[in-house]
Amino acid sequence: MSQATFELYVDSAGEWRWRLRHLNTEIIADGGEGYSSKRAARNGIRSVKRNAGEASVETHD
Repeated sequence: MSQATFELYVDSAGEWRWRLRHLNTEIIADGGEGYSSKRAARNGIRSVKRNAGEASVETHD
């Protein structure tokens, strides 16, 4: 079972957004931008799922 859930919602400007919420209700990631359609927001989620698994970690001191 996943420890997090993607949420799709409409913001106060009428744009679609997504966020990733941990089971403890804390937001652990968000799309950072509004989308003009629900479909575009879902595509953003798909992109994160597809690309983040193999992402490297950079340290900036």
